[in-house]
Amino acid sequence: MGDPALSRRGFLAASAAAGLGVTALSGCGDDSDGGSSDGTTTIEWWNITTTQPAKNVWASLAKKFEAQNPKVKIKIVQLENDAYKSKMTALIASGKLPDIFHTWGGGVLKQQVDAGLVEDLTDRTKPWGDSLLSVAKEPYLLDDKVYGIPFDIGMIGFWYNKALFKQAGISEPPATWGAFLEAVSKLKSKNITPIALAGKEKWPGMYYWAYLAMRTAGAEALAKAYDDKDFTGTEFVQAGAHLKTLVDLQPFQKGFLNAAYSTPTGQAAAVGNSKAAMELMGQWAPVVQADSGKGLGDDLGFFPFPAVEGGKGAITEVFGGGGGHALRRGAPQAAVDFLKFFASEATDVELVKKTGVIPVVPGAESALTDPNIKLVQAQLKGATGFQLYLDQAYAPAVGQEVNDSVAALIAGSKSPEQVAQSITQAAKEEQ
Repeated sequence: MGDPALSRRGFLAASAAAGLGVTALSGCGDDSDGGSSDGTTTIEWWNITTTQPAKNVWASLAKKFEAQNPKVKIKIVQLENDAYKSKMTALIASGKLPDIFHTWGGGVLKQQVDAGLVEDLTDRTKPWGDSLLSVAKEPYLLDDKVYGIPFDIGMIGFWYNKALFKQAGISEPPATWGAFLEAVSKLKSKNITPIALAGKEKWPGMYYWAYLAMRTAGAEALAKAYDDKDFTGTEFVQAGAHLKTLVDLQPFQKGFLNAAYSTPTGQAAAVGNSKAAMELMGQWAPVVQADSGKGLGDDLGFFPFPAVEGGKGAITEVFGGGGGHALRRGAPQAAVDFLKFFASEATDVELVKKTGVIPVVPGAESALTDPNIKLVQAQLKGATGFQLYLDQAYAPAVGQEVNDSVAALIAGSKSPEQVAQSITQAAKEEQ
């Protein structure tokens, strides 16, 4: 991520690399209140909601807020995940962020906070912010101060095609890594692609190594390894070895190294169109499967990442996170008002019913009807440990190295030992 003191020449180079010109950047917030001569305040809202039905639902919520607040206009910028991260990198280098922007919390948010770019919401969101689900707020708490408001919480797990599992003679979802590998072999024996993976985007592959590290070493060990700047322990090498065993079975769809996540030929579509039996993905998976492909309906099932035999981690330790919104430093009151509106019970109920999110407002839980999402929520409620996505929990350079190194292992160009060494080196170099 960029240094706020980056020279103009360096910043322009970063902007060009991110595909973001100076004109686009000029629309982002500064220290003014966004007001116009007629008293209207315009706030810019950047988010990653690009698939249906969520994209239209969010746009309609912005219109509803405008109707309730006639002197406020919301300018929506909706970007796909990787494009968003790339453009935010350039914005951080410029020292100017949008009024409201998507955040996963963790190390990336901390870097933005340390650069003085993010509004402290501790006092501005009382008391309504205090009533939100505690586990959902954790990624946005830094030094006991609030820097983001969640709208979603969830976990990564396996989404699978019940009909294809039945066709392969798999009677129940695997609960151990050994059983999982056996299931992969059974699917392949029936000429069914076991797993869809968006190898081009790297972050979906990271999920495998992260979960395997949690299962072999335990959730707390990941946090300790980052603090100690040392991922070379036996359990982390074992995590890579377990992943290599899976890769050696050739479980992924043809061309997976060049596959994206949400495109018509990508990971989600492969599962949604019954071209692959499962994917390791978050609670948003059913919506994206249906948007990118046909969707599986009643044939879709969910199971948690299996336990690793002999590992120190429990199957009840979950890996995931949620989505939240943060504000640029000095954002107008209208931006805070929008966060309050978005975190209201009425809005959360609409999001649960129309987009399948897991509620962060306790009063909206009754709106859950999807059996798979209920399974996810039950896993979260029974969790004995929680780990935020590694490319968000860690400083950006370290998170990127995790993604890159794991992608290299999956592609066959790095060994489990080299993955552990590369992540350790990145952690030691991070200041």
